[in-house]
Amino acid sequence: MIYWQIFLAFFIPGILGYGGGPASIPLVENEVVDRFGWMNVNEFSEVLAMGNALPGPIATKMAGYIGFEQGGVLGAIVGVFATVAPSLILMVVLLGILYKFKDSPKVKRMTLFIRPTIAVLLGVMAYEFFKSSYEGAGLLQTAFLIVASYLLLERFKVHPAFVIMGALGYGAVFLGGII
Repeated sequence: MIYWQIFLAFFIPGILGYGGGPASIPLVENEVVDRFGWMNVNEFSEVLAMGNALPGPIATKMAGYIGFEQGGVLGAIVGVFATVAPSLILMVVLLGILYKFKDSPKVKRMTLFIRPTIAVLLGVMAYEFFKSSYEGAGLLQTAFLIVASYLLLERFKVHPAFVIMGALGYGAVFLGGII
């Protein structure tokens, strides 16, 4: 039964997450955190941060990790397959139709309507991460990490993996009680 749940947890966001991995992350969070309760928001945000720090598609890395945590090696295989299966199915079945209508004004309008929805979902997820950080670390620590991350990413053009590693190190030293 767990393998079926892993499959559903990643197949459904794969179908509904129009726009690739980043667009499906809020949907995966809904399945993993809210529906199946395998993780809380903090754990999910840590998995997301680790996945962002590694090269390759985020959705498959998260599916592999979460699938492994829930069902071992077979769970990881099921999770990764469920993540890529919607794309494989759609490519095989709809490629000819999509190619035929790619320049259609209706298809272009549909894409314009979907983008704001994805932006709202990402905004809600960012708010939940902020709220979780605020409750766990406090306003001063959260504000410092937000400002420092913004400056490093936007002003100094530091690679996101280094910013994530720095935030993890900061959390381990100042928030985790190592010293």
